[in-house]
Parts: sequence; structure tokens; C-alpha cells
Amino acid sequence: MSQNRQYARRPLLAALLVIGLSLPEAGLAQMSPAAPIVPANPASANSSAPAAATPAPSAPAAVPAPEILLKLPRDLSPWGMFMAADIVVKAVMIGLVFASVLTWTIWFAKAIELMMVRRRMQAMIDMLSQARSWSDASARMKGLDDGPAALFRAADAELRLSADALSPSGVKERIASRFERIEAAAGRQMIRGTGILATIGATAPFVGLFGTVWGIMNSFIGISKQHTTNLAVVAPGIAEALLATALGLVAAIPAVVMYNLFSRWIANYRALHADAAAEILRIVSRDLDRGAFEHRSADRRRAVAAE
Repeated sequence: MSQNRQYARRPLLAALLVIGLSLPEAGLAQMSPAAPIVPANPASANSSAPAAATPAPSAPAAVPAPEILLKLPRDLSPWGMFMAADIVVKAVMIGLVFASVLTWTIWFAKAIELMMVRRRMQAMIDMLSQARSWSDASARMKGLDDGPAALFRAADAELRLSADALSPSGVKERIASRFERIEAAAGRQMIRGTGILATIGATAPFVGLFGTVWGIMNSFIGISKQHTTNLAVVAPGIAEALLATALGLVAAIPAVVMYNLFSRWIANYRALHADAAAEILRIVSRDLDRGAFEHRSADRRRAVAAE
């Protein structure tokens, strides 16, 4: 009986022993990392990996518009801007340069003429102021043919024509009338060329403004053609416009200054003419009071009687 019990306990002990040995191995298996699973067919695994890594096709992205590569002109000097300008702007610039050259030519020519004439006029006035009689003044004016000399010849011609009518007031009035016409002719001669200066000074800024408007219009045309406001599109036209404006001012400003200066010089020249006429009239008045022209009256009467 007791032997049968021992045989019955043996399987139970064996089962407990197996369970006790298996528990530590299970804990170690949980603590150790899982081994990588190697696929049975490596080729199939490699072929499937790129397919899994490739993302799903998305909507096509917008292609950026090609950038307009524009560059500024390399030569923005006045000559370079002129060569790159439109034909209309070139014509405006050439006209303004010609006007500027004409202005300076008139300046040099008239300045030299006025300085020489004023110097001769002043010297003749000094000679007339030193003359004590008509014969003395005639000797001093001999060989001279401009300025006060022309006034002196006109007065002498009137004295000869009025030899039989030597009324002091009448003679001086007729001589003064001759002087007025001579002074007017001299003034007209002196103002020749100054009208061109006035015209250039008044119109050159507007001609330059026309070139400015045309250049800016070309800039807007370039913007509309290129569909961009890039500086390389706008800059050339604006540069041409500014150059045309500058040339207009270069032509106009000196012309206005020179015209005003010549106006003052010509007024001074007319004043010198008036001084010379006054000197001659004073000499005539003194000799009329002295009766120095009586011999001319007698000669005139004898010539009329002889006829």
C-alpha cells in the first residue's frame, strides 16, 4: 500500500521538477531581444522594399515661370545714352546741342563787337569834348567813319543844306532829327543776333521737355512689352529723358543770361550815342551863337545867284 503511494507520487514530482526548470528559461527568453526575421527569399524582399518606400503619387506641383534675366546697359555715359536713344530723342538732343553752340558763338561775336565799339565810342566822345569849335572838331574827326563820326558828318551835311536858313532853333531841330535816325539804325545793328538768344532761351526747355516725355513713353512701352517693371527695362528710357532735359537747360540758361547781359550793354551803347550827339549839338550851338557859319550862308547865296 505504501509502495503504491510512492509510485503515485513520482509522476507528480517529475511534473513539478519540469515546471520549475522551465520557468527561468521563459524569463530569460523575455529579457533577450527578439532576433531579426530573415526572409526566406532575399531577392523578393529587396524588390518589395523600394515599392514600400516610394510615397504615393501626389498632385503635380506648379512649375515656376522662367525668370526674365535682364541687365542694365553697361555704358550709361552721355555718349552711350545718346547712341542708345530713340531716333526722335536723338533729333531733339542734336537740335539742343546745335542751339547751345549757336548761343556761345553769338556770345563771343557780340561781346567782342560791343567791347570794341564802346571803346571807340568813348574815345571819340573824349575828342569831341575837347574840341572848341566846329572846325576843330572837324579836324579831330577826319578819317573816322563810325560812331560819333557818322553823327558829325550828318550834322555837317545839314549845316551845308541849311546855309541859307541858319535859324539856331531850326538848325538844331533838324540835326537832332538826323541824330535820332542814326541812333536807331545803330541800335538795330547792335541787337542783331540777340533775338536768337531770346528764342533759344524761351523754347529750349520745352524742346527738352518733349524729349523727356518721349523717353518716358518709351519706358512704359518697354514695360508693356516685357511684362515686368524691372529696372533694366525702365532705366534706359528714363536716362534718355533726363539727358534731353539736361541739354535743354544747358542751352536755355546761358541764352537767357547772355540776352539780359547784351540788353544792358546795348542800352549803354545807345547812351554813349546820345552823349556823342549831345556833344555835337553843343558845338553847333556855340558856333551858331558866334556866327561861325555866316560864311557858309554867303557862299550859299552866291551859288544860288550864280545859278
